[in-house]
Amino acid sequence: MRRYGLRDDQWERIKNFLPGREGHVGGTAADNRLFVEAVLYRYRAGIPWRDLPARFGDWKNTHKRLRRWCESGVFERIFKALAEDCDNEYMMLDSTIVRAHQHSAGARKKGGTAKPSADPEAG
Repeated sequence: MRRYGLRDDQWERIKNFLPGREGHVGGTAADNRLFVEAVLYRYRAGIPWRDLPARFGDWKNTHKRLRRWCESGVFERIFKALAEDCDNEYMMLDSTIVRAHQHSAGARKKGGTAKPSADPEAG
């Protein structure tokens, strides 16, 4: 697997939400996977559109197609479907819930004095 590419199981989860899939009215987009990987590559690598590698095709066409899909709600449908059936492959922790030890907030130590606190509500 390429560093920024989709695994086969990831592709299987989203391919039926994309325009131009086989068996549906309209043109068939044989390069849907390449397009999705181009978009992922661009955002994961943090590069400008112009620096998209040539293997993904013309960057202008990729950008136009992304705009069309965003405006028509393709990605919103994908995100909603993935959110309903999440596999928790990635999780985020919000450190604001992590409690600090009382002494780190300036609490009095045995036989000592409290350090001044920068937090007006502490102490």
